[in-house]
Amino acid sequence: MKVLVPVKRVLDYNVKPRVKADGTGVDLANVKMSMNPFDEIAVEEAIRLKEKGVASEIVVVSIGEAKAQETLRTALAMGADRAILIVSEEKVEPLGVAKLLAKVAQEEEPGLVILGKQAIDDDNNQTGQMLGALLGWGQGTFASKVELSGDSVEVTREVDGGLETVKLKTPAIVTTDLRLNEPRYASLPNIMKAKSKPLAQKTPADYGIDVTPRLTVVSVAEPAKRTAGVKVADVDELVAKLKALGVAK
Repeated sequence: MKVLVPVKRVLDYNVKPRVKADGTGVDLANVKMSMNPFDEIAVEEAIRLKEKGVASEIVVVSIGEAKAQETLRTALAMGADRAILIVSEEKVEPLGVAKLLAKVAQEEEPGLVILGKQAIDDDNNQTGQMLGALLGWGQGTFASKVELSGDSVEVTREVDGGLETVKLKTPAIVTTDLRLNEPRYASLPNIMKAKSKPLAQKTPADYGIDVTPRLTVVSVAEPAKRTAGVKVADVDELVAKLKALGVAK
């Protein structure tokens, strides 16, 4: 079985985002970028499936600027077999990403597509669901456990009420949650090997997809700073303040 894993290059989760002075977006100049953490979990899960002998090939794909090659090389160093970069210098929205991934999936014919449930830069949580709809494939979102058996896959999902297990017929879409696994670090020998692994470059036009943005960002602002707390002398004063705020009666 071939496994397709989409990955995204995002602002590193250890970096504190800064809003541009004109409020048009987040300042990405001279900041560390890395693979989206949820996508990293997806790559790890695909590698584990290959180590079990269930998956035969892992193909990673990224959509974005040319610098996304670094993210793909990281996935290749972790254990993916080959990569596809769809170069687009303008921001591609979730629907555009899903349409491109649908074309890649039709071309590659994977048995499973594993991707992060959301990207930490925009937190849209839409691409996996849109991809499933476009392809007409079953989907198991927010996965905390994935088990393949024959031509089906059982996905344990994290839902508000606890856990839900769904059984999907392959090919299928799986989106990963944080508790699915712990991604490995790429070893130095594998980092060196990744440099010679195949990485194909394409454009949205190669797939006949128009990725012109449909949404316009009006403004971006940092969250309001929290006001300082106030100490109270006793419970009576606390209750009085809560009543004044309308929190307590």
